[in-house]
Amino acid sequence: MSSPAKNVRVAVVGVGHLGKHHARLFQALQKGGAGCELVAVADPSEQARKVAEATYEVPAFADFRDLLPRPGFAGVDAVSVVVPTRLHREVASVFLEHGVDVLVEKPIARTVADGQALVELAERHGRILQVGHVERFNPALRGIEAVARSARYIESHRLAPFTFRSTDIGVVLDLMIHDLDLVLALVQSPIRSVEAFGGAVFTPAEDMASAIIKFENGAVAHLTANRVALKPLRRMRVFSRDGYASLDFQTAQGMLVTKAPGWDFRQLDVEKLDRAQMGDLWKFVFDGLLQVKQLELNEGNPLQEELQAFLQCVRDRSQPRVSGRDGVAAVAAAEMVLAAIAKNRWE
Repeated sequence: MSSPAKNVRVAVVGVGHLGKHHARLFQALQKGGAGCELVAVADPSEQARKVAEATYEVPAFADFRDLLPRPGFAGVDAVSVVVPTRLHREVASVFLEHGVDVLVEKPIARTVADGQALVELAERHGRILQVGHVERFNPALRGIEAVARSARYIESHRLAPFTFRSTDIGVVLDLMIHDLDLVLALVQSPIRSVEAFGGAVFTPAEDMASAIIKFENGAVAHLTANRVALKPLRRMRVFSRDGYASLDFQTAQGMLVTKAPGWDFRQLDVEKLDRAQMGDLWKFVFDGLLQVKQLELNEGNPLQEELQAFLQCVRDRSQPRVSGRDGVAAVAAAEMVLAAIAKNRWE
């Protein structure tokens, strides 16, 4: 009779705005029998540590290195690294070198070089390295797979009010990186060219950016990101030969429009259509020629699914849905956008 698998001992490094949700969900997964145990957190902020200790009833350390094995503490099997981007390489490297699997929040690092260093370190030590591009776990994406596989044009708007968080990076690595990763996953083609414009409003880095990305397979993506908007907005539209999808992540509404089976406009003799007998033209088109499906965007919890997927990879040593190499590819695209912005930067 086989012995039950031991719980994955997990910790969260950085329990600020986002990290506290990682800790909360890990503990919820623990109570739900997901085979994990939140054993500690780490954060340099004394206030954050006090809140974490009171909330999760686990030890809270000032130095993340105290999560490694030592007398009186068995160490951890896996960590969520939710610290400022400039610290991603430093913190994640320590755990990878000591045999700990790592989920590092997006972006994987500030530069391609730093991200690639983490990928190589994980491969050298046989460790799981997953990047926290949480939008990949949004259930809405499963609903648009048919259109997304042949995407030809993607339009995305990601706006947010200024929050004073992530000021160590600009809006491209802060917000646009989400959509860069999604677009790369959908299009599955090398980037041919990038045109971009952006500039600083409140911070030294760019606070708004707009980019047109053209791919080798002919697909085009137009991405806009703004972190000084009055209201948040997260919308994406995907067009292909099979139809189009419109997603509004902010209002949890979505729509998928596809051609009815066997429908071919080239075989439709428009001149012979009797519009008087067609009745409602809208109904004729959208109930007959096209199929419209409303998408539920508020199903599930993408962050929880992301953490569950990470734990599964830790247990069975499978490839993460968003690997370290995927994270590096997103940063490489971001660097191309930033280079294009630098050519058009306003004074």
